[in-house]
Amino acid sequence: MLEVNVTGKFFGDQKILGACKLKLKPAERISILGPSGVGKSTLLRIISGLDTNFEGVVKCPEKLAFMFQGPNLLAWRTCYQNLLIFHPEVSQTGATQMLEQVGLGDKGFFYPDQLSLGQQRRLALARTFLSPADIILLDEPFTSLDPKLKLEMLTLTRTLLDQSKSTLVHVTHDISESEYLMSNAVELKGNPATLHHQASDE
Repeated sequence: MLEVNVTGKFFGDQKILGACKLKLKPAERISILGPSGVGKSTLLRIISGLDTNFEGVVKCPEKLAFMFQGPNLLAWRTCYQNLLIFHPEVSQTGATQMLEQVGLGDKGFFYPDQLSLGQQRRLALARTFLSPADIILLDEPFTSLDPKLKLEMLTLTRTLLDQSKSTLVHVTHDISESEYLMSNAVELKGNPATLHHQASDE
């Protein structure tokens, strides 16, 4: 179960987030929508534990995975190494199986600069789902992709979510992404921005 009760987040004297309450049951999916600059990524960083400078309380399972807007790959590491350095408990066989699932089965010894943008995004997706996680956090990872590549990434993501049964918190400004991932849409709005969502069975 994920429980978020943020009462305030400031950048200097400016209050970016007001009351933000989320309660999600295991395997539930939500997409947080809102315009650029409203605080969506800030809220996601608070949920992940990357940002602890806020007012309120977050109760989040320890096993979580975060996929950022960019691939954020280690340029000096191979595809295998980019996976295994973050998941040392996984065997190379396990990494190979995941690479095959995202269409990179023959790219294990390639470096990120030898991959296309779409392949880099798929490698980042493989890294996100390689080990079981209770919570998957997606921070607009489909932004700036052409329609064909975006559909490919959304399809892979939905397949991996169905397999993992992880809870999803997805940040986007595109309602169609929420619909494709079969997630509940929640709007972050206002100044300071607020939102409220209870677990779907409550």
